[in-house]
Amino acid sequence: MINLNGTILTHKTDLSNNNNRAFLYADGLFDTLLLENNHPVFIEAHYFRLLAGIRQLRMEIPFYFTQNYWEQEIYKLAQAAQLSHASIRTTIFRNSKGLYTPKSNSISYAIEIRKITQKESSTNLLGIYKDNTLNTNPISTLKTNNKLINVLASIYAKEQGYNSCILLNHKRQIAETTNANLFVVFGNQIKTPDLSEGCVRGIIREKIIQIVDKHPDFELVETAISPFELAQADEVFTSNSIQQIQAITQFKKKSYENMVSTEISLLLAQAVETDKNQIVSS
Repeated sequence: MINLNGTILTHKTDLSNNNNRAFLYADGLFDTLLLENNHPVFIEAHYFRLLAGIRQLRMEIPFYFTQNYWEQEIYKLAQAAQLSHASIRTTIFRNSKGLYTPKSNSISYAIEIRKITQKESSTNLLGIYKDNTLNTNPISTLKTNNKLINVLASIYAKEQGYNSCILLNHKRQIAETTNANLFVVFGNQIKTPDLSEGCVRGIIREKIIQIVDKHPDFELVETAISPFELAQADEVFTSNSIQQIQAITQFKKKSYENMVSTEISLLLAQAVETDKNQIVSS
């Protein structure tokens, strides 16, 4: 189901009409968050990231679009769909007509809800996609509607039998994977690509950085990472808002452990519970 500007519609509704700039020019951005037991996980962080992206794309933020308003619209959609555990995607797109130059910067929003049908697997194979590379400019950190490279890399991963693929930037350094941020473990040091490397500013990525910064046994470094470093790594894991933390089991001929990712997953689960309790108490 879809919540389009506050109106609940069936999923058969076609949003790709001739006047939709998200369809015509990829003039939009989106956010995906987890609804867990009717609780939108880390919604405050998601809201401020969404607002920052709207500002960066020079769109007008409606006065009514507060965090509380967005949260209530999510609850309204979840209740209509009768789902309490789901993926929530909010797409923001510029309203106006015009060609490359829009006639105004007002926006619409569409909130979609999908039941999560996640399959558990003991293997998580990682490949590398080399045909196209990501840019490293300020809007590369946004979840814009232009995800063609992610689509092509996902098709390549499926053809090759991988669960996901690494995406490289124009410097041939690791940016992220097809659907997640990437973390690489060397002993007690955990590396993740810096935002300047072209990766999305992931909410779970930020939470992991906060967790590791407080951990006495680990050091987190945001830096450039070469694909060749994966052969020397002890562990590799990915993060996104729906799957949260996923351990990679194999890259090429290299197999990995999952002790660090398991520990970070437990600490992240505690952070989710803390976030939930804060919402309840407020």
